[in-house]
Parts: sequence; C-alpha cells; structure tokens
Amino acid sequence: MNKLLVLFLLVTSCSASESTVNRPHIVFILADDLGWNDVAFHGSGQIPTPNIDALAYSGVIMNNYYVPPVCTPSRSALMTGKYPIHTGMQHAVLFGGEARGLPLAEKLLPEYLKELGYTNRIVGKWHLGWYTKEYTPTYRGFDSHLGYWTGHQDYFDHTAVEGTNWGLDMRRNMEVAYDLHGSYSTDVFAKEAVNVINSHNSSTPLFLYLAHAAVHSGNPYNPLPAPDETVEKFDYITDYKRQRFAAIMSKLDDSVGAVVNALAERNMLENSIIIFSTDNGGAEAGFNLNHASNYPLKGGKNTLWEGGVRGAGLLWSPLIKQPQRVARQFVHISDWLPTLLSIAGGNVSQLENIDGVDQWQSLSEDLASTRTAILHNIDDIYGNAALTVGTWKLVKGTTDNGAWDNWYGPSGRDYDYNATLVIDSVTGQALKSINISLTPEMIEVLRNFSTISCSNSNIKDVTCKPVEASCLFNIAEDPCEMNNLADEYPEILKSLEETLIKFNNTAVLPGNLPLDHRGDPKYWNYTWTNFGDYINEDSFHF
Repeated sequence: MNKLLVLFLLVTSCSASESTVNRPHIVFILADDLGWNDVAFHGSGQIPTPNIDALAYSGVIMNNYYVPPVCTPSRSALMTGKYPIHTGMQHAVLFGGEARGLPLAEKLLPEYLKELGYTNRIVGKWHLGWYTKEYTPTYRGFDSHLGYWTGHQDYFDHTAVEGTNWGLDMRRNMEVAYDLHGSYSTDVFAKEAVNVINSHNSSTPLFLYLAHAAVHSGNPYNPLPAPDETVEKFDYITDYKRQRFAAIMSKLDDSVGAVVNALAERNMLENSIIIFSTDNGGAEAGFNLNHASNYPLKGGKNTLWEGGVRGAGLLWSPLIKQPQRVARQFVHISDWLPTLLSIAGGNVSQLENIDGVDQWQSLSEDLASTRTAILHNIDDIYGNAALTVGTWKLVKGTTDNGAWDNWYGPSGRDYDYNATLVIDSVTGQALKSINISLTPEMIEVLRNFSTISCSNSNIKDVTCKPVEASCLFNIAEDPCEMNNLADEYPEILKSLEETLIKFNNTAVLPGNLPLDHRGDPKYWNYTWTNFGDYINEDSFHF
C-alpha cells in the first residue's frame, strides 16, 4: 500500500511539473506615457529604438492597439481585463493621499497566473493603490516587487511630488529602498529584471511585469531626468527638451535589450512571450512638463483623441505562427488578461464579467478578431467619452477645455533610419542566437506598413467641437481625425451614441476620494506609505 502511494505521488508530481514546464515565460514591458511616434518603427528617425524595433519586426506590430488615456485606468484594465468604468477607475489617476486602490474584490492577472504555477515578479511602477498593505503588489499575486507605488518619480532621488506633498517612493516589497538613492531608475529596473531572470528556476514559468518610469516626466525641479552622457548623444536634436526626452527613451530601449539578452543567455527566450506596450498616449508639447510625440495623430495623454488612446505596442514570441507582420486586428489592453491566460493554458471560458477577449489565435495566426468595438472611456466627471465600433469613432466632450485638442510634432520624418542598428542591436543579436534573422528589406517593408500618414488636402471644412456636439470619424480612412462626418452620417452617429449609453448603464461610480491629509509623507519620515495601516494606532497623533 505504501509503495502504491509513493508511486502515485511520484506520478502526480511529475505530471504537475510537466504541466508547468511547458507554459511559456511571460514578460510584459510597460512604458509610461510613450507616444505613438516615439518608437522608430512607426516612421520617425529622430530617436533610434533599435532593441524595441528588433522585437517589432520579428514579432507582430499592433497598429490598432488601444489603451485608456491615463496611467491608473490603463493599469487597472491590464490587471483585471475590465474597462475602467467597471472597476470605478475611470476618472483621472490615483493620488498618494487617497484612501483607496483598485478594489480588493477584483482578481488580478498575477493571481490567475499563480494558479497555473507561475512565479510572478513586478519591477517598477504600480499606481493601483497602497492605502493599506492589502492594495500593494505582494498582496495581490506578485511574489516580489522592486519599484514604486505612486504615479511618477525623480529618476535619481526617487521622490515624488504631488501638489505640496513630497516624499521618497522606492520599495523592496514593503521596505523602503533607501540604498538606491542616486541610481538611475531605468537602470535600477533593468538590472532587477535581469537579476530576476538570472535567478529564476527556468523549469517553472515566469511572469515578469516590468513597468518602467520611462518616459514619464519627473518632478517639476527636474522634469526630464537623464544622464548627461546620454543627453549628449542627441546633440543633433535642436529642441533641448526633446533632446532630453530622447535620452530617457534611449535608456528605455537599452533596458529592453538587456532583458531580451538575459532571456537568451538563460535559454528561456525560445519559450517566451514578450509584450511591449505604452500605458497611454504620449504627453506632448509640454503637457506634464514632457515632450513626447504622437505625430501624426491628434491629441495626447489625457485626451480621447487617437494620440491619447492609440498605443504603441507589439507582441513577440517564437510561438507566433504568423510573425513579422503589421496586425490590423483591434486590440485593447484589457485583452491581455484572457489572451495571456489562453497562452498559458488556462481555461478562459471560466472568466466571468470581463471586457477583454482572447486574442491569441487572432494575433498568432492572423485571423479575424472577435473584437469589433472598443470603449475608450466614459468619464462623467470630465464630461467626455469615446467609442469605436468597426471603422467609426464617436467623440463627446473634452478635457482641459480643449487645450490639447490639436496635432503636435515632431514628425521625425526628416531623419535617416538605420536598419543596421536594429540588426546589430543587443536584441537583434539575441534573436540570431535562436535563428531569427532580420534583413534591411524586411525592415523597410514592415516600417512602411506601420507608418501612418495623413494628408491635409482632404480636410473638409467641418469643425469638430465635441463640447457642443458629438463628432464622428471614419477612423480607418481618417486616423488623424481631421474630418468630422457627424452631419453626413446621422444614423451611424445615433447608433454609436446608443451603444455608448448602453455602456454607461453598466458603469459603476468613480472611486476617487478627497485627499486625506494623513497620507502626506511628512508624517511618515517623508516617505509615501500605506498610511491606512497606521492612522488608527493610539500612539500616532497628527
């Protein structure tokens, strides 16, 4: 009897081991406030991004990839598979003094993956709550976290300024990482990601969520922080703010190369899925003291124009059956939860009340997507909303009184593009090690396909004033939102408005709360902390 029991345990143990060893490693690299035109594979030659481009050309470039317009809503959609209107995260961002977070009733992506045997690591930005420890990453499915909780930080001193509040925000799990002061954030996170890969038991599947600070602006006293030697490499860019932005972007690209190279050296790359994504459109022309580019798209971060919600994104894996192409399928950031669970062998049919759809077969085999509509957002506090159904996009209302409802550069089209840099990049060489090669000819074809061009010659004299009346665009023919067709197609406009109403009828109220003065870092040794765990202690007095 004992022998039979031992045999049974051995067999079940082997079966469990085999079930996890075949699951792919998942690396999700999330850039912060990255513009459509800040990656060189979309047509700009101003800022080389050879490592990111190498992944793009050897994987799938997602040209119809959509994200919410700002950080917290986007990250909530990624982690829950739900539109922000269904989690109360649809309005603005989470601030350090708010006594809330992504609702604890929500089951997050790492929690699903843990059930499939994954080891889950987060490196970098969280921005989904820290009022109490239960809202922080290591209580929500992640096994470790090196990074920060708030929405941004200085890249060198790792403090965050929010209004009149200021404090340190860098953590190892729950402990403050004072020792990292002075180390550049992008380098810190890249080094930690490489360490995670190098120390990982590759016989078990890894989920690495690398959420960079880059290319978000820093604090007002140093809004575009980058090492001087990196800034000097871009002295050909005459706009000094864009020059500094280029340095931040270049360091981000270097980090991608470091991660891909580490996977290759550990022989993990051949069984890996890599997603590179922005969280929202770029903060352009001085918005948030930043200098991204969404050219030629309209608007940017915190708007519902294409420049705010059409995201730079790619999917890479040797498991993709039809790689090296530009995908036209509509994809929303909420789709990653069911898609990654599908790739990992999870039972997607058991997912309930999510908005994301499993896109793996569509993206891998270049098949039609089941997604035909994307809700960009409904924000009844701002009074704006946008929805795309098929080729038609509805835009209602605006933000900042329309101050950012325009088109911004730079275009970067007047700079030469060097395909050799891509081929010889760290990522390009890592790909060669698993027999994936890039050619200048293939790069040129894919780059041309992924570049959006809009002509001013076709603009009709029909002004879009979304505060006064809803605007309608054929987004397939007019991705730059130059021609308002609301008067020409009133039935289509009516249909989209009715669809928007149906979505709004399912929305929960925004969870935003007034700032609690007890969250001010000055009460907590000038660190942003989980103040809700301590404010009821008798020994503490404000």
